[in-house]
Amino acid sequence: ARLIGQALGERLGQQIVVDNRPGAGTNISAELVVKAQPDGYTLLLVNSPAAVNATLYDNLSFDFIRDIAPVASIGRVPLIMVVSPALPAKTVPEFIAHAKANPGKVNMGSGGNGAPDHMSGELFKAMAGVGILHVPYRGVAPAIADLLGGQVQVIFGTMPAVIAFIKSGKLRALGVTTATRSDELPDVPTIAEFVPAYEASQWYGIGAPRNTPAAVIERLNRETNAVLAEPGMKARLAELGASVLSGSPADFGKLIVEETAKWAKVVKLSGARPD
Repeated sequence: ARLIGQALGERLGQQIVVDNRPGAGTNISAELVVKAQPDGYTLLLVNSPAAVNATLYDNLSFDFIRDIAPVASIGRVPLIMVVSPALPAKTVPEFIAHAKANPGKVNMGSGGNGAPDHMSGELFKAMAGVGILHVPYRGVAPAIADLLGGQVQVIFGTMPAVIAFIKSGKLRALGVTTATRSDELPDVPTIAEFVPAYEASQWYGIGAPRNTPAAVIERLNRETNAVLAEPGMKARLAELGASVLSGSPADFGKLIVEETAKWAKVVKLSGARPD
């Protein structure tokens, strides 16, 4: 939000203030924007939990697809399936074989129920046919600490959270969750190379209250895409493990609808509930 907000503000000729409203898996910030005036001056940093929350939470006061107008997508970040080097598995197939040979003994840490790392793991469990016990933490940092300590055996961590541990050899990367390999870790295969059609990622974009004038949305989309086309911005996003995901408001809206339907199935299958 800060990175894009500063650059977007410079193009618009006015300051963009980032107002952090954490809580309820991004629902608090989303509700604030849903209720805001649809004038283009209040925007939402949209990310992948929005697609999960539609099914994860039973009592939301808003319908995300109906009440948030898509403005522009920003980027996509892979998650990395990482294990402790102490685990004998060195590849995704070896991990699957190990989990099947040791039922009830492989634990998966995550940053919390319904978080992107949790949902990515649940999708893997379903598609690979393995039984792994999910252990939710209050944030990804303690989950990584317990992975390093051997209390859990695997996590599906975001690139920024785990890449330093991978490069230092403290954690072993088995696969990236996106459909293509990451430029940051080109030697790490995709999980889909072993579990066909598997794909999960954390994505980001900008939304606005519904009924925001089309002309306002079109300008914000145009300026956001211009920001994303700048070489310096591409390089900065790459440092964070993100690939640029530019497009029209309709493109972003289609992504949100597809991701909401996809993760609804995973939430229901896993029985996940909010923390």
